[in-house]
Amino acid sequence: MIETDRLAELARSRAAAEAAEWAGMLQYSIDEEARVDATDLSPLAKQANIAMIPMEIGTATGLSEGQVHRRLAVTRRVREKAPMTWLAFRKGRIDAARVQIISDGIDKLKRDASIVRLDQRVVTYAETHTTAQLRQWVRRFIARVEPDEHEKRAEDERKTRRVDAFHGDDGMGFLDAKLPSYLLAAIDKRLIKEAKALGADDPRTLQQRRADLLAAWLTTNEAGEPAIHADIAVTIPAASLAGVNDDPIISADGDWVIPAAWITDLVATGNTLWHRIITDGAGHTLDHTYLGRFAPEILKKAIVFRDGVCQAPGCTTPADQCDIDHREPHPEGPTAGFNLWPLHRRHHGMKGHGVLRWVLPSGREIPVETTSHSPPLDEISWAEHDLAQFAVEFSLSGR
Repeated sequence: MIETDRLAELARSRAAAEAAEWAGMLQYSIDEEARVDATDLSPLAKQANIAMIPMEIGTATGLSEGQVHRRLAVTRRVREKAPMTWLAFRKGRIDAARVQIISDGIDKLKRDASIVRLDQRVVTYAETHTTAQLRQWVRRFIARVEPDEHEKRAEDERKTRRVDAFHGDDGMGFLDAKLPSYLLAAIDKRLIKEAKALGADDPRTLQQRRADLLAAWLTTNEAGEPAIHADIAVTIPAASLAGVNDDPIISADGDWVIPAAWITDLVATGNTLWHRIITDGAGHTLDHTYLGRFAPEILKKAIVFRDGVCQAPGCTTPADQCDIDHREPHPEGPTAGFNLWPLHRRHHGMKGHGVLRWVLPSGREIPVETTSHSPPLDEISWAEHDLAQFAVEFSLSGR
C-alpha cells in the first residue's frame, strides 16, 4: 500500500519534472533565437523562423502553440523576477499550477519592491495551501501592497462589464455575466436565500431552484407577467406538432435546439412572447402563429388601424390610447386579430366585471356571456370573421 508520504514524494518529483521541462523549453527557445539571429537571413525571414520555435516545441511535447507561449512567458517571468519562487519550483516544493498563479500576480504588480515582497512570502503559503486558496491570497496581496494600482485596474475592468449567452448541446447553454464582485456576491446570496426559502418539499435541487429563480427574475415582473418584449422564433416540423414523431424545435437562426415539449409547457404559462413557424419536411413554411399573451407591436398597429377607436359602445377614445384586450381571455383565447380589440382602460375594467356589450367589426352588438367574455363563434358571421382574420394576416406579414 502506498502511504501519504510516498504520494507527497511523487508529487514533489512531478513538480520538479515540470520545472525541468519548462526550463528546457525556455533554454531551447533562447538557443534557437540566438542561432537564427546569427544567420544572414533577412529580418523578415529571421522573424518567421523565430515564430516557428513555439510550434517546434509544441510538436516535441504534444502542446499547442498557445500552451507553449504561456509556459515560456511564465518561466521567463518567474526565473527573472522571483528567484525564490523559481528555486522552490526546481526543487518540487510547488508545482506548475501554483507557479502560473504567482506569475500572473507578478505580471499585475507595477513596482519592483512589491514583486520582491511577493517572492519572499508566497512560497511558504503556496506549498501548504490549495491552488484556489493561493489564488485568493495573491489577489488580496496585490490589492494591499499596491492599492492605488489595484483601484486603477478595477476601474478599467469595470468598463468591460458585459453579459453573454452561449448555447450548448442538448437544449442547454450558459449565461455569463461579468459584473463587479460586490454585485455578484449580492446576487449569489439572494439566490441562496430565496432558493432555500422555497422549502424542503420542493423536489428541485438547490442549484435547480437558483437557476429557475434567476430566469424568472430576468424575464418576469413581480406580478409574474413578462418583463421583456423580445420575440423568439422557432421552427416546428408539422409532424412533431401533430405528435407523429419527436423531432426537436430549432431556433430561427439555427443556433439552439430544444425538445418540442419544452415549448408546449412554456407557452402554457403565457409568460413568453413566441412565434410558431410550422414547416413541412422540406423546410417550407406552412403556418405562422403568435403564441404570446401580449400582442407584438405590428399586431397592435393592425388592431389600431382596423378599429380606430375604443370598441365600447359610444366611446371615441383613439385606439392608440387604449388597451389591446383579448375578447376571450388568454390563454383560452389566442393573441390574434379576431380575438383582440382596443378598449379604453375604464371600459376594459367594465368588461372584466361583465357589464360591457360586445361590438363586432360590423357594428352588431352581442351581450357578454356570464361565463365567457367572448361571443360564441356561431354568432359571428363569416364575413365578420374574415374581416378580423385579415388583420392577423396583415399584421404578421408586415405589409
